[in-house]
Formats: sequence, C-alpha cells, structure tokens
Amino acid sequence: MQRQARLAADIGGTFTDIVLEDGPKRWSGKVLTTSQAPELGVIEGIELVFTESGLRPEDVAVFIHGTTLATNALIERKGARTAFITTEGFRDIVEQGYEKRFDHYDLMIDRPAPLVPRTLRFELRERLSSEGEELVALEESSVEPLARRILAAGATSVAVGFLHAYAHDRHETRVRELLRRHLPEDVSVCISSEVAPEIREFERFSTTIANAYVRPLMASYLYRLRDRLKAMRLRAPLFLMMSGGGLTTLETAARFPIRLVESGPAGGAILAAQIAAECALPRVLSFDMGGTTAKICLLSDGEPERARKFEIARAYRDMKGSGIPVRIPVIEMVEIGAGGGSIARVDKLNRITVGPDSAGSTPGPVCYGRGGTEPAVTDANLVLGKIDPAYFAGGKIALDEAAARAALRKSIGEPMDLKDFWPAAGVTEIVEENMANAARVHAIERGHDIAACTMIAFGGGAPLHACRLAEKVGVSTIIVPKGAGVGSAIGFLRAPVAYEITRSAVIALERFDAARVNALLAAMTRDARAVVAPAIGRTRPTVQIIADCRYTGQGHEIRVSVPVRRLTAADGAKLKAAFEKLYEQVYGLRIPNQEAEAITWSVTVSAPASRPKRAAKAARRPAPKPRGRRLVYDPALGRRLEVPVYSRFDMTPGASIKGPAIIAEDETSTIVGARFRASINSLGYIILERM
Repeated sequence: MQRQARLAADIGGTFTDIVLEDGPKRWSGKVLTTSQAPELGVIEGIELVFTESGLRPEDVAVFIHGTTLATNALIERKGARTAFITTEGFRDIVEQGYEKRFDHYDLMIDRPAPLVPRTLRFELRERLSSEGEELVALEESSVEPLARRILAAGATSVAVGFLHAYAHDRHETRVRELLRRHLPEDVSVCISSEVAPEIREFERFSTTIANAYVRPLMASYLYRLRDRLKAMRLRAPLFLMMSGGGLTTLETAARFPIRLVESGPAGGAILAAQIAAECALPRVLSFDMGGTTAKICLLSDGEPERARKFEIARAYRDMKGSGIPVRIPVIEMVEIGAGGGSIARVDKLNRITVGPDSAGSTPGPVCYGRGGTEPAVTDANLVLGKIDPAYFAGGKIALDEAAARAALRKSIGEPMDLKDFWPAAGVTEIVEENMANAARVHAIERGHDIAACTMIAFGGGAPLHACRLAEKVGVSTIIVPKGAGVGSAIGFLRAPVAYEITRSAVIALERFDAARVNALLAAMTRDARAVVAPAIGRTRPTVQIIADCRYTGQGHEIRVSVPVRRLTAADGAKLKAAFEKLYEQVYGLRIPNQEAEAITWSVTVSAPASRPKRAAKAARRPAPKPRGRRLVYDPALGRRLEVPVYSRFDMTPGASIKGPAIIAEDETSTIVGARFRASINSLGYIILERM
C-alpha cells in the first residue's frame, strides 16, 4: 500500500525546521540554517526525519516549504542588480515615496535607500489616463537602445511600472515583449500590472522593484532545491507557503517571489487558526518566537487578520514608514527583533537593550561555541536554568553554560554592576517587555482587548517566555500545542492551496455599478482558479471576495467581505452598512452623511479546508513523576528555586501540575510560572491557566 506522508520545511534565520507526518504519526527535527546555501540545511533536515521515521522519499505525497530567503535578501541588499523603467518624468517616485517624514521630530532620520539607484532608473515616453485614453503614444523605438543601456549597466533584472497600468496594462505588456527581443533570456522582466495591479504608484512600483530584485535569487534557489529533491528520489509535488496563508506552486512562486516574504510566520498563524477552531476560541493572541524574531498575530473567530500592505527592512525599529512598502496579501502581524539569537548589550544611557540584530546560526549565541562573543537571549535562558544544556534541539547541539555566563558578566554585569544570575534576568525581562509592548500596541491599533484573548505559544522560544508575557499583558490562558518548537512547519501542513488576485477599481457604494463589479470579479475568479487548478484537480474550490472600502476622500481602507454571488444594485447599501460597522469597531465612530467607495477588490480561490477535530473534556489523571529537578529563576517570585522537570511525553490528557515547573520536549521547553497551573487537554495540548 502506498503511503501518503506529508513533509514540511521552514527555513528561519537561525534554525531550519522539518516536520514529517504519516497519518497520526509525526517526526520533526531542527538543524542550523545554512545561510550561504539554504537547500543544504533543508536536505540535512529531511534526511534526519527519514532516518528517525524509517520512511523513504518515495513515501512522501506532498512537500510544503516556507523560507525567509527573499526577506533576508531585501534586508541585507543581496538581490540582483535591478533596473527600473517608468513613465517619463516619474523615475524619482520610488525615492520621493509618500513625500512626508515618518518621524516628525527626528531631524536626522535616515530613509531606506531605494533598491534601484537613480542611475539605473530609466524613463520612456508614454502616458495612459486612468480611463485608458492614450495621452502619449508609447515610443517603441526607444526600447532597443534602452535595453542596451541596461545591459551595459550590468543589470540582471528589470522592473517596469507605468502610470495607471493597474487598470490598463497594454503599454507595460508591449514593453516587456520588446525587452524580451533585445535582452538575454537570463535577464528577468517584471511588470507592475502583474505583480501589484493596484492604485498608488509608489507602492506599486516599490512592490514590482522588490519582486524583480529577488526573482533571480529565488528562482535559482527554488530550482536548485527541486533538483536536489529529485536527486534523492523525492518527487512529490512541491508547494510554497505564501505570506497570505495559502500555498502555491513552485512555478508561480518563482514568478512572484515577493509573495513569499512572510511565509514562515504565515504558517504559524495558520496553526493558531486551527487550534482556535479545535478549542472553540473566539479571540486569540498568537505568539511565535524563534531564533531571530518574535511574531504577534491577533485572530477573531478563528481567522487571522489580513492586510494588503507590508513593510520590509525598516530602518527604525517598529516605526511605520521607515521600511520598503510592498502591496501583497499578508497576514496582519507585528514582528520584532526578539528571538533566541537577539543580541543583548548595554547602551550609552546604561540600559540593557535586546535586538533587533541577531547572532543567527553563524556564529550564533555564545553558548553554541561557534565563535559568537556577544550574549544573546538563549545565553540568558541557559544561565537562568530554563534550557537543559545537554538536551538543546533534542540533544543535537551541546551548549556551553560557562561561556554564556562569562559573556553576560562581561557585556551586562560589569557595566551595570550586576552579580550572579541577575545580568541574565535583566536580559529576559527586557526582551519580554519588548514583546509585551509590541503586543499591546498592535492590539490597540486593531481595536482589540488583549486581556480577552487566549494566547497560543509556539516556536522554539515562545514556551520559555509565554507565562511572563501573559502576566505583562493580562492574558489568563495559554495553549502550547504539540510540536510547538516547529509550529510554523506544522502550520504549513494545515494550509490550503490558495491564490489571491487583486485589482483596483473605484466604485461608489451609493451609485453601485453592479455590472462592472460582476464582470471584474468574474475575470479575477477565473484567473485565480487557473493558478490553483493544477494542484487541486477536480476538487471544488472555495471562493472569498474582499473589498477595500473607505469614506470618499480618505487615504486608508477597511477590508469588507463581499457575498460570493452575482451582485445587484442593492448590494451597494449592504456593503456600506458592513463597512460602517467595521469602521466604528476600529475607530469608535461613524461619519454621518458621508459617501463611501470601494477602491480595491480581491478574490481568493482555495482548496476547501478540512474540518478540525474538536477538543473534548479530558478525565482527570494523576500527574506523572518528574524526570528530575533544576534550579530556575522565576520572575514572578523574583528569585531562583529548584523546580520539577517533567517530560511532555509522560503527561497524558487530564494530567495536571502546579507551577513553578518545567515541561521538556525535543524542540523546546514550557516554563510553567509560579502563578500558573498546567494541564493536558484531549488533543495533547498544554493548557496554562493563571491561578
């Protein structure tokens, strides 16, 4: 009988996580990320789980992959040398940006430099109006000499963005045809009407340039990985996780790699959504902490909040407007430099600061013994007793506690006159406060009461800090799922094959043009179905339609659900009523007698979601015997004490223990705070409740 195993790989900044599932059985592993050749770490991790499971590559039915490679290339400016072609007179749009300061009070702010310098930005005579009228004919004779200039400048990728191409793409399409005649095949060409067909030319141009910038790198990596997988006889279909929470094919990912920038965190949000459905949780705070960053995401009624805009490589920590804007479908979350590898130091004001820079996998925290000299959060957790030095990453990485203690003493203890374990306690307190502050701000911005949420903690670092973070933000219940240390990779296996298409079309809701909207949505649905059809076969897909609405004249929109049926003129009033209800929820008021409009429409076609298994009440069982005891610092008590260490594999549904305690497993450990009780529910999840 042929097996139907499912495989997932998540490349993070520090670790590459691998998960293999075969029916109810699961094997997982962590290996250090091989930054220079990421596919090597993926292959190493796959071989590891095959060895542990006894399965073969031929047993795998599907392989799902997420990676931070595109994100890192944009942050580190290691993408292709890219040229940009735009309408005459508009080549400086990408440098002018929003024409406003993201920080009004900092006279010395540094804006992020454009990915394409001015010397590689070129203009063509052409101009279409927003209605499609040709105001200036395309000067086709200029394309060939322009192609020669691009080659002479050493560019290996080209982005094309013209005014109003989001609605009328004929000039962009024609320029691409001409460039293909005059440029070598290995030079990539991206056009904005395909990458980001939405209004607001700065964001559309920025997204297209970012896609062109990473496309040669990502396409090369993805095809190298495909070849490596074939060489090891793993010929299962390969799908890529997208930032919006859906899966797409390798070919589509290679064309639009910008959609992969938040693929890892998206997997975590999908896992949180499944757990919310299983446990019937109306409001959830998803907390994902890995080796490089921590991610906070809010979910309502089992669904993560989604957005159409994201900023990459912010020059100022948590400062909106200081990064590179891209318009892609993305799960709404806040991400901060607070991971296990985040570096701790004392600043000029004699304060402990943590991050946003990370030691990564090379050299890694000091305790890794790979050449790191600056202490990181993992070093602090080790010194505080939260991590077993002999069993880190399932025993695959031996940690040097003495080296971590010495580094913390030198970098933190001596400048601040802190003795013993207090430098480590200071580091963890600061990183937890950073995460708590980010969670509070994110909840306030989205109009949520964070104290009413249940926290779901996963990632290698989250279970170590979840109880303290919950105390800081007022959350009473925490869930730590099985396999929490590789949670995002597990989330990949729960994600549906899906694709979202977006188009801008300004429609007044008071004068709703149903015929125009129906024609637009029908074309978008057809195009999205064409992308997912090869992956789902004859399975009937689900369709979701969203309209970005605003009061006329405003510059920001709210996402409103649209019925999946043929719309009529009466639906304009219904959409406005739904918009105003959401507007009041977010901003606390409605604007009377003010017209509203929908400016952007999105259609998502996806494979139908499977029904989650519901958690049931578990009969009470006695707690297992602890495997040992360890000296651990508890911040709620403000002191160190000896606590029992339980193995998660010994704790069956219904078992319950009181904190302080440690529940250890292969990829992470759950620290049960002194004010918490831990129990195991019917699905094997750890439930932490504040006493």
